[in-house]
Amino acid sequence: MTQVDLNADMGESFGPWKMGDDDSLLKIITSANIACGFHAGDPDVMAKTMALAAENGVGIGAHPGFPDLQGFGRRNMKVPHDSLRNMVRYQLGAALGIARAVGTQVRHLKLHGALANMCSVDQDMARACYLGALDVDPDIIIMVLAVTKQEQAVRELGCKWVGEIFADRAYNDNGTLVDRSLPGAVIHDPHIAGPRMLKMVRAGAIITESGKHLETSVDTICLHGDGPTAVQIARSVRACLEEGGVEVTKFER
Repeated sequence: MTQVDLNADMGESFGPWKMGDDDSLLKIITSANIACGFHAGDPDVMAKTMALAAENGVGIGAHPGFPDLQGFGRRNMKVPHDSLRNMVRYQLGAALGIARAVGTQVRHLKLHGALANMCSVDQDMARACYLGALDVDPDIIIMVLAVTKQEQAVRELGCKWVGEIFADRAYNDNGTLVDRSLPGAVIHDPHIAGPRMLKMVRAGAIITESGKHLETSVDTICLHGDGPTAVQIARSVRACLEEGGVEVTKFER
């Protein structure tokens, strides 16, 4: 039976400002990417979200991003590679510490926002970030945007990794995500997202806006947690996959 993991970005609230419906998503997904305080989140939110994820049997991942709370980590920044490496070390270290304190563990790492997008087209930048993670935990599983420079970087490094596709984002023909500022870049309709993901999983490929098939290993599907229809999209994707004979379960490496 075909298997696939469902992941979501969460723990992105900050102090009294609430972002997303993490409680509901944790009942649907199998892996959680938890913000580490640079683009979103704070120590209290990290601890609470990790504890809830553990209670729900959801795999925990660190979700480092640029130091950009105001821009939610979605603004490009020019950062030297040595600093990038230290930024990832710092954020993963915080995630590992909080996880241990609440009685659980971090099993994977996924880059956030603009940092991830820039690394999807810059292999050297991706390598610097992933080396930062591997410096801290050589056994960490790196979640990469499939068929991009991120994937090339982990293949070169020879580390543990899984390939990810997005349920709510449109794709360019080179495997990168369509810019959020363009029409149709973000999919908000659950009735579109669910069947679209089943089609890609069955094809073993990313299907771009032009209809091109980019063959890849679909190990995990990202369900963004901060959109107005996030929970509905997550439910639609899971239901469509299970009805289509796909087992939804945590990835293993």
